Amino acid sequence: MNFLTVVAFILAGVVFGYSVLGATEDPKAMLDFHGFVIVIAGTVACTAISFQIDRVWVMIKVFISRMIFGSKVNYKATIKELMILAEAYRTNGDVVKLVEKSKDPFLKECMTMLLDGVIEQKNLRRICEARVNTMYTRHSGDAKMFQSMGKYPPAMGLMGAVLGMIALLATLGKPGAEKGVGAAMSVALIATFYGIAFANLIVIPIGENLTEGTKELRVKNLMIVEGVILIGKKTNPVVLVEELNSFLLPTERIERKEIQEALKKAA
Repeated sequence: MNFLTVVAFILAGVVFGYSVLGATEDPKAMLDFHGFVIVIAGTVACTAISFQIDRVWVMIKVFISRMIFGSKVNYKATIKELMILAEAYRTNGDVVKLVEKSKDPFLKECMTMLLDGVIEQKNLRRICEARVNTMYTRHSGDAKMFQSMGKYPPAMGLMGAVLGMIALLATLGKPGAEKGVGAAMSVALIATFYGIAFANLIVIPIGENLTEGTKELRVKNLMIVEGVILIGKKTNPVVLVEELNSFLLPTERIERKEIQEALKKAA
């Protein structure tokens, strides 16, 4: 489970709760089923129209699999795994066994194509990079769906507020209506609050998180492609690490000491 993401959502809930409790002495005044239905159901309806109803379910599965149960990309672990594979491939070790133990589906896929020996290296790079770009395009599309979805809750909330104001204004000519103006306006604005909170505490952050995760996944997969090509050339593991370090910022790179330690463990 992605512990930090769960903690972040709990924090968002705390912010929401604190804002509600700090705004009124009676938290129940912030409850409005009508406004809630307009915001949530309206958002789902607009999303379904924009991306088709089956994509809504896909978005939910993406959220669960990649945000709740997913994990952050570990560049160093990927480089170390490729380095160990390079050493085994260069020294005629049991590469097949190491590939089978790998937990990275894309690395296993690329290494299997290399070990099959059917595809030439120039074609292997082209095929693997095409698959990287395909995954990036599809995952970016999922992230964009959440980003697009973020514009609907505030609009639905505003619609709820407008409906509430219309109902309020319709009663102003009646005797004693002025006494309920404050309470009626408060209820009318609750839907707007729901929409803003839902968009900015949940939907938009999910979209941004998925976008960032998609970029990280693409970098990791490009590293794997380059690493597999270097393994096929029987490149020295130290050289391979330095080549793959080029994909990363200085603070993210593997140091020489870590390289030696990883090679000793693999020996």
